[in-house]
Amino acid sequence: MKTILLPTDFSKNSLNTIDFAMNMFKGIDCAFYILNVQKASSFVSDDLMTASPSVNLYQAIIDTAKKSLDNLISTIKSKHNNTNHELIPIVDYDNFIDAINQICEVNKIEMIIMGTKGASGLEKTIFGSNTVRVMQRSTTPVLAIPDDYKYKHFKKAAFLSNYLTAYRNDDLSVFLEIIGLHKPSVDVLHVSQGEALTATQKENIKLLDGFLAEISHNFVELNGDDVYKEVNNFIKLNKIDLLAMVNRKHSFFERFLSTQKVEDFGFNTDIPFLVMHKQESL
Repeated sequence: MKTILLPTDFSKNSLNTIDFAMNMFKGIDCAFYILNVQKASSFVSDDLMTASPSVNLYQAIIDTAKKSLDNLISTIKSKHNNTNHELIPIVDYDNFIDAINQICEVNKIEMIIMGTKGASGLEKTIFGSNTVRVMQRSTTPVLAIPDDYKYKHFKKAAFLSNYLTAYRNDDLSVFLEIIGLHKPSVDVLHVSQGEALTATQKENIKLLDGFLAEISHNFVELNGDDVYKEVNNFIKLNKIDLLAMVNRKHSFFERFLSTQKVEDFGFNTDIPFLVMHKQESL
């Protein structure tokens, strides 16, 4: 049974993301852990305002969140009615990233699926700030779903790489599973400024070619000084449905996923973005 974490702040975007996950894994046995993380400093509700002085603040917050999660799960069950899916509510009172990492470790979570906007919808970063932090600081693969994006079968996928990393099967397992289910064509994208590929890069291309042997795929060279612009243009021109890449700490990914304004990058993807993590050797 697959284990998937679905963080929610009960915003429209997070609820849309849950619908996406239910549809994406419709025919697969899954345990969905639906997580709401609370902290007292940001929690205001009528329930707390009317609570008696004897009610513990922490308990009031947790009880209210649990009630909201129970209502959400009832709605999901009513809408999707899928016996393949087990829905498990979790309320945590912690730092958001710490809560995510702890739950992933304890429950052996295989993938996190998150929306790209939070409750405020005011963030203008590439993704909602929480999603970016999870991508950077969690070792669990993250699939980010754009605001209002509705699930559809992936026909075309793109994998972005600088060919500097020798991937192993564990590094790409989630991507390989998704493309195995959907059978999209895959374009492997490399953006250069005209420099020749090194011997190491050529060897790493051979490794990728082997991983994708059962899937229709191409290796595509893009040229330009602005990685974000080149990739974005390729996505739009080729009607790509899914963009994927592997994160390695202190690497290309950190430059790619800066938290500066979208306007600074000219990169405003409106497709799901899968970020996996390089499994470092011990």
